[in-house]
Amino acid sequence: MAVRPVLLVFLAALTFSACGAPAPAPRPVTSAAPASGAQVLAVADAIVDDQFAESPDLETRLRPPGARYDHLPGDSLADFAAREAREDEWRATLASVDRSALGSTPAGLAYDIANETLAARKQARVCRYELWSVRQMGGFQVQFADLAQSQPVGTPELRAQALARFAKVPSYVTTQIANLREGLRLGYAQNDGNVKQVIDQLDRLTAGSPEESPFFGPAASDPEPAFRAKWKALVDNELTPSLTKYRDFLRDEYLPRARKAFGVSANPSGAECYRASIRLYTTVPMDAKAIHDSGLTELAHLEQEMTALSAKSFGGVDVRALLERFAHDPAYLHKDAADVTALATASVTRAQAALPRAFGILPTAAVVIDPIPKYQERTAAAHYRPAALDGSQPAAYRIRLYEPEKTSVVLGESTAFHETIPGHHLQINIANSRAENPRIARFLFNAGFGEGWALYAERLADELGLYSNDASRMGMLSNAAWRACRLIVDSGLHAFGWSRDRAIALMLEHTAMSPAQAAQEVDRYISWPGQATAYMTGYLEIARLRTEAEKALGARFDRKQFHDRVLENGAVPLPVLRKRIEAWIAASR
Repeated sequence: MAVRPVLLVFLAALTFSACGAPAPAPRPVTSAAPASGAQVLAVADAIVDDQFAESPDLETRLRPPGARYDHLPGDSLADFAAREAREDEWRATLASVDRSALGSTPAGLAYDIANETLAARKQARVCRYELWSVRQMGGFQVQFADLAQSQPVGTPELRAQALARFAKVPSYVTTQIANLREGLRLGYAQNDGNVKQVIDQLDRLTAGSPEESPFFGPAASDPEPAFRAKWKALVDNELTPSLTKYRDFLRDEYLPRARKAFGVSANPSGAECYRASIRLYTTVPMDAKAIHDSGLTELAHLEQEMTALSAKSFGGVDVRALLERFAHDPAYLHKDAADVTALATASVTRAQAALPRAFGILPTAAVVIDPIPKYQERTAAAHYRPAALDGSQPAAYRIRLYEPEKTSVVLGESTAFHETIPGHHLQINIANSRAENPRIARFLFNAGFGEGWALYAERLADELGLYSNDASRMGMLSNAAWRACRLIVDSGLHAFGWSRDRAIALMLEHTAMSPAQAAQEVDRYISWPGQATAYMTGYLEIARLRTEAEKALGARFDRKQFHDRVLENGAVPLPVLRKRIEAWIAASR
């Protein structure tokens, strides 16, 4: 599965195209907007429809009206060429429209999001992601297993759609192998360490009986005897053999030729690819040096904060020694998986109660807490999954229960606030629920805004008094330092020749992460260039905008209004957010 520009659910940016089917036609425009506005809304709707067709995991999780659940990605090189041609046509349509005539209408908002989305995608074509898409986080083996957990069943039609969808997995695997072989021929490859992790995932996904497989989800949800028998046969005779075939290809053919270098700079046009990746995920044009320097500056500020907090509450212990204590002292480590779950539950409960103090617009759905599935618990970080629009599936905060006794308790609260409330759950549920906005503002996600907001939410939780003690507040600062380190490490790996060991060492020096967590994080950055730069970049922009609003408005500054204005238009590109907040400041004066 190829990595692409936007995805919802910070799982990232993986996209698919409908297998063997043409791209969906744009939805008819019923708005009373002028002709140019109608054109823009049609393009924006086409982007969303294409995204749903390409992303069955996203569509199946959200369950928008009229969705079908029988397609899988084709992702052949011909599919990619056709997709790029469609995007070029959409860009040409937008270029023919006078943006100034749209003003602040929904069509104007749709134009701004669509224009940046398409421009960033075009710039990122140089990466040829489709030719080296082997990833332990967000790879198709993980996405399809998650898809099986969300697949709707329960009626004859839905059962038929589920069987039709997963019967296409073998041909999808064949396409992936062909793409990767072409990539090797042209000099594109994934790092060998990441390939080994995917092989390990596939070993676990193909072990055991069909009933033990994550792919057995639809039959577990709908144990109708005939369907269960057909699904068991599908897992036994189609899914497991195709995943085994992919595992064998990676192990025997791909791994010996995978790149030893850690950075994307080793691939053709690697420097251009990294610059394009930064824009793709942050929505801001920046080069590697600017990213690196920003990380160093912010890390220095955070270490000053940590030093001050140590002086206040921990006897002035050296920050490095204190973080080491948090990472290894049994007094600061979780006792067991139940302890991890209890901390997450208590954090979300406190945050939910505090929301009316800082927000006028509130989420409409609750969030549940689930463990990360066994097959990916070693390689996946805690993450958020949005609620279905029809209420059939709740939003979920997936927590990592792997080796809890090696995980520091001081990181748990800030992570919960990041992933749920007032972070991802608040932001994404509000975006999904605002029917007055164009669909592109409701359903497309960009990491610069979304992850920037979630990091801002960790700080906002402190402002609201949600941290239970100063050790957890130090964990918040450690988590922020981790995001600053991401700017340094990601650019170091992909632009400045850093080794994996050097990257891990920097993470351990400045955060309360365990060695295993730091290694997991660095491996993520190696496989996914640029994405990790979005968090701190987005946070810094949102924090700057708040500071500017507070200075400009003085006593008239209203925290609720600021937050509502930031969130009301969905995950807009950061330059678009700046224009809208500046307009709000001017109007509020």
